[in-house]
Amino acid sequence: MIQNTIESPEIEEIINTDTRHTDAMCTNESALQHPWWYNFKYMAVGIIFGIVFIKAEIISWFRIQEMFQLTSFHMYGVIGTAVVVGLISIQLIKRLNIKSIYGEKITIDNKEFNKGQIYGGLIFGLGWAITGACPGPLFAQIGNGFGVIAITLLSAIAGTWVYGKFRDKLPH
Repeated sequence: MIQNTIESPEIEEIINTDTRHTDAMCTNESALQHPWWYNFKYMAVGIIFGIVFIKAEIISWFRIQEMFQLTSFHMYGVIGTAVVVGLISIQLIKRLNIKSIYGEKITIDNKEFNKGQIYGGLIFGLGWAITGACPGPLFAQIGNGFGVIAITLLSAIAGTWVYGKFRDKLPH
C-alpha cells in the first residue's frame, strides 16, 4: 500500500474531489445547514417548471413521438433552446465568477468522455422513445393525471438502483 507522505489541504481537496466524481456526488454541495422549510423554494420552482412543461406540451406523448419520428421541430426547438440557455449560463458563471445565492463559490469541473456515456445515452433514448417520458416530465405527467407513468417512474428508480449495484462492473 502506498502512503501519501505529503500532508496539505490542496492534495486533500484533490483526493476528495476525485472521490466525489467517482461516487457521482455533487462537487458543489453546499456546506451550509438550513432549516427544513428552506426546501419549499425548490418545490415552488418545481411546480412552476411542471406548469411550463404542461403549457409547452413537453410532456405530450404525441410530441415526443413526433420528435423520434422526425415529423416535427417542436421538441428539437425546446431542447435546442435549453442547450443555448445552458451554454450561456455556464459561460457567465465561469467568466463572472458568479456565486450561489448564499455566497458560495460555484465550480464547474471538466468532464472526461467515456464509452459508457454512449451506452447510457442509447438506453436512455430507447426508454424515452418507448415510454414517451424522460425524468423531468415524469413528475409533470403524473401531476397532470397520467397515472400509468408511475410505472415508468418506478422503472427509472429501479434502473438507477441496478446501475448503482453493478456500476463497478460496467464500462466507464
